[in-house]
Amino acid sequence: MSSPRARLTRTLSAVAATVLLAACGLNDSSGADPEPVAGSEAPATASDPAAPDEATGHGHAAHASSPTRLKPLRAGEKRVTLEMPDSYTPSAPTGVGTDDYRCFLLDPKLARDVFLTGFNILPGNPDVVHHVILFRVPPGQLERARTLDAAEAGQGWTCFGGVGVDQGPRLDDAPWLGAWAPGGAESVTSAGFGTRMAKGSQIVMQVHYNLLAGTSPDTSATQLRTMPAGAGLTPLQTMLLPAPVELPCRPDHDDSPLCDREASIVDVKTRFGAEAGSTNDILYFLCGGRPVASETTSCTQTISRPTTIRSVAGHMHLLGREIRIEVNPGTPRARTVLDIPTWDFDNQKSRPIEPVHLSPFDTVKVTCRHVQWLRDELPSFEGQPDKYVVWGEGTTDEMCLGVLTVTHP
Repeated sequence: MSSPRARLTRTLSAVAATVLLAACGLNDSSGADPEPVAGSEAPATASDPAAPDEATGHGHAAHASSPTRLKPLRAGEKRVTLEMPDSYTPSAPTGVGTDDYRCFLLDPKLARDVFLTGFNILPGNPDVVHHVILFRVPPGQLERARTLDAAEAGQGWTCFGGVGVDQGPRLDDAPWLGAWAPGGAESVTSAGFGTRMAKGSQIVMQVHYNLLAGTSPDTSATQLRTMPAGAGLTPLQTMLLPAPVELPCRPDHDDSPLCDREASIVDVKTRFGAEAGSTNDILYFLCGGRPVASETTSCTQTISRPTTIRSVAGHMHLLGREIRIEVNPGTPRARTVLDIPTWDFDNQKSRPIEPVHLSPFDTVKVTCRHVQWLRDELPSFEGQPDKYVVWGEGTTDEMCLGVLTVTHP
């Protein structure tokens, strides 16, 4: 049986937030250049079969996305489109809930080492595709991925909480390649940066399906930009900063059975499985302390090797109100690298910052505040009972997650 630490890191590597997990409006721009870059290829148009349909765009139940024009390729870049080989019809895997997380193994047929320098997502059925996260699968993990794929009927496999391939990845080197949600555009790294992928590596495309919008089939795809390994780019990595969520019911709204913490955790495990449902409690192995009902929670991690922060992002769900990421808090060298006093669920993109250099034993802290009164303001909670909110995969559950894009010497 795996240890709590291994289960936690396996789960959070997909969070993916895991920024980046279950949010609409999510666009991973780690190291991204917000302006079009000069290159050798014209942008994709509606006549390009790999391009989004510019006549209709990609609608979404609550957040329609605008048509995306691809940025020109830069010198040395290539683009490849990977599509699910067959359609998939989403459903609640446990028979309970309104969310389906499904992982699909895609093969870019890498004949040599490359750097990934950008990606774009083409949702086949934008009404049900809630968000997409891409993960790298090195050759040594392909057998595990193929086993998971073959074990379930139809396309892909169920993957709440994690893709199930890593047997305990580190939180300071999560296997992320990028994340997308409705409204997101093509993400392109800044010149000189990329994510290293070994020869023979493949991609897991994790799709979160929102069953509130229906259960019609989907065939989604991703477009990848790559450069040769010899291009001399600086490798980017993703560091995850999670914290537990312990949001109690309001005193005048506490008559629901789910206002009991243990009952709420059982509900999360019922909907997403025992391992994914245990994340909130397992987080105390990382963060220390014990569960205390509060609107505000935090977690501090210690840096183990020289690290440079290049961009920052936060991730919460609909009840999120504030999020902050600090470096070396409580010391003369304290610095705030992310401060969002009023959380915007539809704007969770990564924010480039002036490089922040950290040494071993420096600390990084994420702090989140969630509030229950937003239930009275948001249509997503209509008809749902109040509950004690803990970490969970669904849009109406919660998370507290900082996401750092970093480089190492």
